[in-house]
Amino acid sequence: MFSSPVVWQGLLIPFLGTTLGAACSFFLRGNLPRGVEKALTGFAAGVMVAASVWSLLIPAMEESAAAGDLAFVPAVAGFWLGTLFLLLLDRIIPHLHQHAKESEGPKSSLSKSAMLVLAVTLHNIPEGMAVGVVLVGFLSGEPTITVGAVLALSIGIAIQNFPEGAIISMPLRANGMSRGRSFLAGTASGIVEPIGGAVTILLASLVVPVLPYLLSFAAGAMMYVVVEELIPEMSEGKHSDIGVLSFALGFTLMMALDTALGYVIVE
Repeated sequence: MFSSPVVWQGLLIPFLGTTLGAACSFFLRGNLPRGVEKALTGFAAGVMVAASVWSLLIPAMEESAAAGDLAFVPAVAGFWLGTLFLLLLDRIIPHLHQHAKESEGPKSSLSKSAMLVLAVTLHNIPEGMAVGVVLVGFLSGEPTITVGAVLALSIGIAIQNFPEGAIISMPLRANGMSRGRSFLAGTASGIVEPIGGAVTILLASLVVPVLPYLLSFAAGAMMYVVVEELIPEMSEGKHSDIGVLSFALGFTLMMALDTALGYVIVE
């Protein structure tokens, strides 16, 4: 299954987005202006919401179409499982959100930099799962999941991973960390995505029978991140309209990508 170029493209394109964003630490030293951070965070939130709907929830319900009026059940059940899974990780992994004064999760002696990286890593777990589940659907021959659908999701996540890589690496650089270490820290925050996707593919025999549940599981996990982390960050303080407009831009861009490249209506 890993011999398919579509698999490697799907797994590595999002990671490339994070890597390119982290590379900003080689060219810029100061922190990003707060307005720019809000815009980038809002954009990422918009992409994730659109991906949750068009790339995950709609295919989940289409995969369950044979259930008739109950086709929504796997989507609802999987969405709740994904939400509760991220809630659990949020409680057991020590992490620190950008601009937060106190860390979340259990008490830890980890440095602030390490907990910032863990926060973004936690954020990236559902994205890696989403790509992996969609790739499993493609490899199993599901008619609603095309090559275009895989690439649309991967490209959309890569686009919103770019600012994430920058938001991690540049503050570390501004606080005195070397360019190379700042870059590696930003890049490391995204490595969980291809790893998570690859593990999902390796478990393909277990995934296919419950594909609708897992598609919506990834959607629930992504929406948890959006509501718990990204929306509060993009709306904090004055000029929250910057975040809202960027959210709309990210949402419509991801919606257009998925609709143009991969969305198939099954009669």
